[in-house]
Amino acid sequence: MAEALANELMAPLFVVRYEAVIGSFLGETSGRLKRLFDFVRTHQCVLFFDEFDTLGKERGDTHETGEIKRVVSSLLLQIDALPSHVVVITATNHAELLDRAVWRRFQLRLEMPAPTQAQMEAWFESLQEKIGVPMGMTPRAMSSKLAAASFSDLEQFSEDVQRRYVLAMPVADLKKIVAERLKQWKARSAVRASE
Repeated sequence: MAEALANELMAPLFVVRYEAVIGSFLGETSGRLKRLFDFVRTHQCVLFFDEFDTLGKERGDTHETGEIKRVVSSLLLQIDALPSHVVVITATNHAELLDRAVWRRFQLRLEMPAPTQAQMEAWFESLQEKIGVPMGMTPRAMSSKLAAASFSDLEQFSEDVQRRYVLAMPVADLKKIVAERLKQWKARSAVRASE
């Protein structure tokens, strides 16, 4: 979505990598955020934060340190100071963890529902075309066996299958890889459901 918006605006997309922002020393993360925002202020751009709950956590959480609270305050001040030519997009799977003040900084909130059966089938048809090899089962069968809670789950599963297929070449058995990945995914989903 961020990439599509950047393309429509004909503006560069800057994706925030957390390993480059989060520091282990006191004040390091806030300093890095300041440098990031100083840079993007000088560009007409789209700034994308994935897993935004990492930076925008609720400040009232008693389990968090004072450093996280300072980071959130610094982040909010930096967002407030951005010029209108910088579009900020964030994504999270844990909206309940975000600080209440974060929500006021964004004019639009979209919730992405879980993919439908038809969307998953289309996804797997596209994946099979991309790989160029039969996957050993129909897209309908794959979508019924994979309990994907999000499009991110679909992407993660597909990338895992593709990676294992490429690594197993030239004797790769895509049908076997898909069956094993589906079995592992089902087991992992059962563990998550029991937690």
